[in-house]
Amino acid sequence: MSNPAQDDISPGMVLLLAAATGLIVANLYYAQTLVGPISAATGLSPQAAGLIVTLTQIGYTLGLLFVVPLGDLLENRRLIVTGLLFTSAMLMLAAFSTSAWMFLSAALGIGLGSVAAQIIVPFAAHLSKEATRGHTVGKVVSGLLLGIMLARPAASLIADASNWHVVFGGAAVLVLAVALVLRAKLPLRVPTATISYPALMASLWHLFLRTPVLRRRAAYHAGLFGSFSLFWTVAPLMLAGPQFHLSQTGIAVFALVGMAGAVASPVAGRLADAGHTLTATAAALALGVVGFALPMVAPESRNVALAMLVIASIVLDMGVAANLVLGQRAIFSLGAEVRSRLNGVYFALFFAGGALGSALGGWMYATHGWHAALLTGMAFPGLALLYWLTEYAAHSSALNAGVKV
Repeated sequence: MSNPAQDDISPGMVLLLAAATGLIVANLYYAQTLVGPISAATGLSPQAAGLIVTLTQIGYTLGLLFVVPLGDLLENRRLIVTGLLFTSAMLMLAAFSTSAWMFLSAALGIGLGSVAAQIIVPFAAHLSKEATRGHTVGKVVSGLLLGIMLARPAASLIADASNWHVVFGGAAVLVLAVALVLRAKLPLRVPTATISYPALMASLWHLFLRTPVLRRRAAYHAGLFGSFSLFWTVAPLMLAGPQFHLSQTGIAVFALVGMAGAVASPVAGRLADAGHTLTATAAALALGVVGFALPMVAPESRNVALAMLVIASIVLDMGVAANLVLGQRAIFSLGAEVRSRLNGVYFALFFAGGALGSALGGWMYATHGWHAALLTGMAFPGLALLYWLTEYAAHSSALNAGVKV
């Protein structure tokens, strides 16, 4: 925990950490709107195109489980910088890839190294005073969300002006610059934990078993993030297809409009502060379902169908952004001494849902078409919403018991 007498984190440091997390996490999303051209250039079949996104998310999940918990054990600045140097190398490998195995290997490495973002978030909490910790973490997470939202349109615009190789080469240089700046600006932070790495890993399972809030919040967001990943894997393919004929610039504009969904983040935070987390979670999951229902009822008109798809992307992004804030707020209230481990397990579990969503989405779209992919996407938040009903039932039972007493 922070020393009450310490100086609070400066606004400049908060801005630096928010920008760094956004730039790092963006690496996970550049490929989502470039699946088509990358597949064509590397010889991937349409059925395997989803692997471009899936392997990045698998790498990220592995890093969340095996690297992020080290934030409770090793000096944080060195851990972050090392991860970023590795990420930069993998991005450069992706930029020069000429075969499927080469790009997919790089994608796995990009995901693995980009978990540095999830070491920075608890680092920001450590640098903050208790009284301002929630506010600081909220700003850093906002930077992370902005990186997620901007990555797709940025990649599309750059690829349209040049090619997809430039996207990854430029990202490699950018991540290297972030590593050098953080190496110069971040203070040393040596955790007080003295346990071994095997014991640290074993504690993850105990945390998972003994923390119901962690399990439930991870399940909710796995459902929403699975649908989110599925949507952004198949939607660019649909938009570039014969019905819409959008260029990479057109797809970029589409993704930029979807950023409007980020407005749900502060709203969700205020609802949680007011004690409405349960209701807000149901609303976020319901938005996920609606986001896939809207394109299914779109008419034959190209313009109207495109407008419905735009609205669907905004609605879905609103649900994802809101639920991420609700989940992070709940997880970070569980204990400072295990914050990195809790954060790692939480993100690993819902990113596993994201990997499943992108893989299923690519396969369903290639083999069964657009509507089958939409139904699959709807199932993810739908199942999470069914699980939410068990929490609602338990909450109602507790209230009734309290009334009787």
